[in-house]
Parts: sequence; C-alpha cells; structure tokens
Amino acid sequence: MEGGVMTQPVHEMKAELFKTLAHPLRIRILEALAGGDMVVADIAAAVEASGPLLSQHLGVLRRAGIVASRREGGSVVYSVVDPRVFDLLNVGRRILTSTLDDAREALSDSSEIVYDLAGS
Repeated sequence: MEGGVMTQPVHEMKAELFKTLAHPLRIRILEALAGGDMVVADIAAAVEASGPLLSQHLGVLRRAGIVASRREGGSVVYSVVDPRVFDLLNVGRRILTSTLDDAREALSDSSEIVYDLAGS
C-alpha cells in the first residue's frame, strides 16, 4: 500500500468480489436483505441456516464490506452497504433466465429423433 491506498489491480478486486458472492448461502442472505435490514434470527429463518454456518457467511460478507452489522439492544442487525449489489444479483438472474430460455427454445426447435431400439 502506498499512502494508505490499495495498489491491487481492479480486475483482482473484482475477482475477490465475485469469490465472496460465490456461495449459494451468501446469495440467499443478500436476497433476504433485499427487503431491508434484518436481525440475525430473521436472516436465519429466511435462509434456513443458523449457528456457526450462518455466522461464518455473514462474517465473510461483512469483511468484504458487502454487509454491515450494528447492535440494537440484544440483537445484531445486518444491512447491505451498497444496494447496487442487488443490481448485480438481478443481472445474474437475467443472464441465467435468458440462457435457460435459449436452451428450451433450442430443444423445442430441434427435430425429434426416433431410435429403433429393437434393432430392425
């Protein structure tokens, strides 16, 4: 680091962001947080995970700067730091949907092949 500024190339930083997002439970956590800030117990119920596993993944997201946590009374509340992460998730969904639609269309457009399994 020079003068407190990171010198890591942007493409490496992007790769780290995508690595952070590259777990289904983390995606589910972020999708749950799309509705707004949530306490840990509500996140656990929404993603059907709890205990050390949930804490581990919330920690990964927090260390990456994707979510933030704060204490409110006896609860820990999580929020998404930059709502553009939801744009990224939505683009991913649209890409997958488009790919699946294209595959369905290709399958329906292909001519049906009939195999003679009797060998005649």
